[in-house]
Amino acid sequence: MLLENIATELELTERHLIVLKKVIEEGPIGILKLAEVTGMQNHKVRYSLRVLEQANLIKPSAQGAVPGDAVHKFLQNFEQEVSKIDEKVSRIREIEASIPK
Repeated sequence: MLLENIATELELTERHLIVLKKVIEEGPIGILKLAEVTGMQNHKVRYSLRVLEQANLIKPSAQGAVPGDAVHKFLQNFEQEVSKIDEKVSRIREIEASIPK
C-alpha cells in the first residue's frame, strides 16, 4: 500500500543504526559477532555493513568493522535530520485528518 515502502525503509534504517551503534561501541567487530550481539541474521548484518561502508560510517579492518570518517558529522546532524522527518510526518497526518471520511 501507500505506506509500505516507508515502513520498510524505517525498518532498514533502524537495523543499520543498531549495527552502527555496535560497531562504535565494540569495534573492531566482525559479522559473526555482530549477528550474535544484535540477534540479526548474518546476511542482514552483511547488508547493513555494506550500506554503512558506502556512507563512510564504518570501514573494514583486518579485525572487523570500525567507525568510519563520517560518523562524527552524521551524529552531529542526526537530530536535525530526524526533526525534518518528524515535520513531514506531521504534515502527512494533517492531510489525512483533513480528508472527508
